[in-house]
Amino acid sequence: TNRVLVEPIAEQLPELPPEAIIGEPCKRDTAPCIGLASALVARRDPQAVTVVMPADHVIHPAERFQQAIAFAVELVEQQPERIVTFGIKPSYPAETFGYIERGEPIPRFAGGGGRDAPSAFAVLKFREKPSAEVAQQYLDAGSYYWNSGIFVWRPATIMAALKRFEPDMYGRLAAIADALGSDEYPAVLEREFAAIQGKSIDYAVMERYDPVVVVEATFAWDDVGSWQSLPRMRGADADGNTVVGRHVGLRTCGSIVRTDDRHLVVTLGVQDLIVVHTPDATLVANRHDEESIRQVVAWLNEHGWNE
Repeated sequence: TNRVLVEPIAEQLPELPPEAIIGEPCKRDTAPCIGLASALVARRDPQAVTVVMPADHVIHPAERFQQAIAFAVELVEQQPERIVTFGIKPSYPAETFGYIERGEPIPRFAGGGGRDAPSAFAVLKFREKPSAEVAQQYLDAGSYYWNSGIFVWRPATIMAALKRFEPDMYGRLAAIADALGSDEYPAVLEREFAAIQGKSIDYAVMERYDPVVVVEATFAWDDVGSWQSLPRMRGADADGNTVVGRHVGLRTCGSIVRTDDRHLVVTLGVQDLIVVHTPDATLVANRHDEESIRQVVAWLNEHGWNE
């Protein structure tokens, strides 16, 4: 995690020892993050199987998710060099998710979860976030999943993949892991991690690796990475509005409003808006143009508006 979040995470997870929470010296995307955690776990248990899960997802029910993870672990134990990921069956042509194209089904195997085990397929290809037209084609094809970003593998497997595809990154991560437990560890972590070129795990490994298996998720999943996820979690009223906080809407439909109980938001004669009020900023956006928020964030960074 980011260094500034180490203490709050420790407060939320008191059962974890302090050394189990790693504060990154700087942001370097998901491949170095996952690689560092895998390298440290591999030092403790070379035969371990690990699960990688983004923190900003909503998953339920827990029991079904746990069953799916157990099935994925069995797939890895059956073929140790295998990487397993989870695909979410798309319910609409989303432009904000990456996609996984599935291939042939993986045959059932002894002890493979029984009749109720999820379906598993070979991965043909990982696809980047598509245009609206391409997303519709993926939905119509029926052979594409949303990429959940959840992975199951042996740390030794992902480290071998990084050594093959990203040797410089691998060397720096190995140097950090070698220093674990020594007085030099903080300085080595600071120096070597900052020197890594940031890359996503999809680009660094997943798009180049074989064999990869995708398990069709049997659990409900949502990526809380956009305001569009709020209606999916909270539902909508008869006019298609999703409201959190104090709001009065007349002739308002299809909109998402987020405020608090002290600040009233009033909307009149509008549709398909996102209105978000916070103490230091207010956002008003077309509901169908939410991706442009990234451009706003870039502008703020360029102009030094960090508060």
